[in-house]
Amino acid sequence: MRVLGVDPGLTRCGVGVVEGVAGRPLTMLGVGVVRTPADAELGHRLVAVERGIEEWLDTHRPEIVAVERVFSQHNVSTVMGTAQASAVAMLCAARRGIPVALHTPSEVKAAVTGSGRADKAQVGAMVTRLLRLAEPPKPADAADALALAICHIWRAPAQNRLQQAVAQHASKGRTR
Repeated sequence: MRVLGVDPGLTRCGVGVVEGVAGRPLTMLGVGVVRTPADAELGHRLVAVERGIEEWLDTHRPEIVAVERVFSQHNVSTVMGTAQASAVAMLCAARRGIPVALHTPSEVKAAVTGSGRADKAQVGAMVTRLLRLAEPPKPADAADALALAICHIWRAPAQNRLQQAVAQHASKGRTR
């Protein structure tokens, strides 16, 4: 499975591609950050994020895009920018027919570190170890994007089994 992880943000949108399957060593295929100037007009920033994500989709051809689920924060302007960048990533994937999976920050942290309350340094250290990298990807947004991809690869088999069980249960309910 090849997954493009997206840590959404308007100033720095982390992107990372990981390939592999659960239970086997994973391989990083690319990592980076799509940047936009903080003083640029919002519409131009969103277009820049779109172009950056489209370039990653063209280059790496992922099977799925894993995006950090936006959660409530105290700073409304921060959460708005994150939500807007998240929507751009989902739109780019949907336009190409690529499935999108959303994972909360605590799900990602728990998947890669074992603790849903891990800090950025712990996530970066585990991403480095899991992908056998020489050093943690910088900035943290890039490491977070790789963590999203890893989280999805590891969680997808269980999520698929759960969805199949729910669908099977629902179809039995309709035939009664």
